[in-house]
Amino acid sequence: MAPKPFTIDVPQQTLEDLQQRLARTRWPDQVDGAGWDYGTNLAFLQELTTYWREQYDWRAAEAQLNKFSHFRAEVDGFGIHFIHQRSNAPNSRPLLLLHGWPDSFYRYSKIVPLLTDAFDIVVPSLPGFGFSDKPTTRDGVDTVALLAKLMTEVLGYQSFAVHGGDTGSPLAKELAARYPDAVSALHLTDIGWDALFAFDPATLSPVEQQYLEIEDASSKQEGAYVTIQGTKPQTLAYGLTDSPVGMAAWIVEKFYTWSDCNGDIERSFTKDELLTNIMIYWVTETFNSSIRWYYFGSGDEAWTDTSESSDWGANARPSAPAAVALFPHDLPKGALPPRELGERVLNVVRWTEMPRGGHFAALEEPELLAGDIRAFFASL
Repeated sequence: MAPKPFTIDVPQQTLEDLQQRLARTRWPDQVDGAGWDYGTNLAFLQELTTYWREQYDWRAAEAQLNKFSHFRAEVDGFGIHFIHQRSNAPNSRPLLLLHGWPDSFYRYSKIVPLLTDAFDIVVPSLPGFGFSDKPTTRDGVDTVALLAKLMTEVLGYQSFAVHGGDTGSPLAKELAARYPDAVSALHLTDIGWDALFAFDPATLSPVEQQYLEIEDASSKQEGAYVTIQGTKPQTLAYGLTDSPVGMAAWIVEKFYTWSDCNGDIERSFTKDELLTNIMIYWVTETFNSSIRWYYFGSGDEAWTDTSESSDWGANARPSAPAAVALFPHDLPKGALPPRELGERVLNVVRWTEMPRGGHFAALEEPELLAGDIRAFFASL
């Protein structure tokens, strides 16, 4: 399981094929005044595609990514890619950073340099994402066990802390619940989607019930992607594996909707940032394997094979101290989970409501997030 250095080096023919596909894009129509109400705005996507063809430089982005220390390791026969950026500090803490969908390890590209003076940073590509292997069975892989072995057996840390957002939040909580001797602390940007299904609403306070009603309404308005990815991911994958513009439209809409961009996505993310994240999906051909996570976890189960921990859920509140940093333009828009709901699923010792930012906080507001991580661990 010894890790081997890894360099991102996409074949030139992959890039040439991409250029040909972009040039042959067949565009749909759009009703007058649609804006982003119907989904990804046509004018913006055409502008982004022109930039992609004529100005975006994957080789430059690749060189920037390769400034990090990349590795791959075989864990129980499964290949996992990760960044392992060691600190020069004598008493540095190991910190595992977990991404979600539709982002990637790139989510943390801005925050790693802000933390390595105090932390050994490990950023994996989750199974089926980026440069990690793709699960090939109907049940996926036991991601939690894989991550625990990566940190303890491959990298040799006796204990470590975990930060996560989106899918990374339930994974972090399950890591802490199943491996309490290994996980020293949790830092999250949400309380985990699994918390929304863990309790009978009748047992919750009026404030908690109101939040779940807002969450339910938001899911009905914004959650169509969950339904299709959780029931028929293969059908969706044909078009979005074949069309780079189709894939970009599917991903960019989430970055627009889930950010603090106030109607202008480039207030939150540059074109290069959007395209580098998209390119990681495109060049690795992992769009399909990434959305299968929704199929594996359709319903209220964790998105992993949890055969070793059948009691995961409301009864598995991890004991590790936890910090939650909430960004106001994450979903559901206009509402933050009440602390009392977070305390049902986490041992909350720090609760921060940020002044700005959205779902992809590490990419959108890296200084705010890094500052909260530092403050939390300084308090322990």
